[in-house]
Amino acid sequence: MTAEGMSRLDELATTFADDLTALTRGVLGEGTPPFAALNMGHRVRVSPMTADEKEQRIPVSVNGEPVLSLTARYYCCWDGSSTFLATDQTDVHVYYAGISDPLIRFEYVRNSKEPPGAHIQVHAHRDEMAYLLRLADTGRPREGFRRRKLPRLSEMHLPVGGHRMRPALEDVLLFLKREFAIDTTATWRTVIGEHLRNWREIQLMSAVRDAPDAAVEVLRTLGYTVHPPTVVGPRVSPEKVKLYWP
Repeated sequence: MTAEGMSRLDELATTFADDLTALTRGVLGEGTPPFAALNMGHRVRVSPMTADEKEQRIPVSVNGEPVLSLTARYYCCWDGSSTFLATDQTDVHVYYAGISDPLIRFEYVRNSKEPPGAHIQVHAHRDEMAYLLRLADTGRPREGFRRRKLPRLSEMHLPVGGHRMRPALEDVLLFLKREFAIDTTATWRTVIGEHLRNWREIQLMSAVRDAPDAAVEVLRTLGYTVHPPTVVGPRVSPEKVKLYWP
């Protein structure tokens, strides 16, 4: 990658970091640690960081008590065309205070098919989840997870929408608000709504680039006139199109 390309990637990753800061502070409050971009060589890491580039957890409170925290880490790179910012890997983990293992892991690996690139892994014991549900009496009660001896629940990769329709940090925050009634700002719903709409439109555009013929068919059904390009660029083989990956 050229120095110019890396510099542009840094700029896009920094904009992404600022957007994540606006999201988390808009939902959890201004005291939430800011995201920053750190060049790692071929990738740029985006995560909450101190001024000396140490990663931080995001504190999350329930009824004023900081019983949860989040780690959020994104590794950014160029997409296949070296045109758009892409996420090479995402790790969003939910922790309970005082417990080293996460309760739930929301993860994404760009080049993975097996296990699914976008997946959730659940570490929490049923009793831990039940306690959180009792603590947040306004959360939605639900049946606890059933635990099997083999395989362990934390070893199972639960697929969640594939590479294009995977959950975002906004979805994790919505999950915590709905299930555990975490403390939020007065405008949290508006903030999440705006960011979630933007995220899903970005992913929709990525899906359209993966399957332009399907997009054209839908647009024509809606009454749009769509003209094919004068010069059709090269198409990747279907097995390489991430929209179709698990």
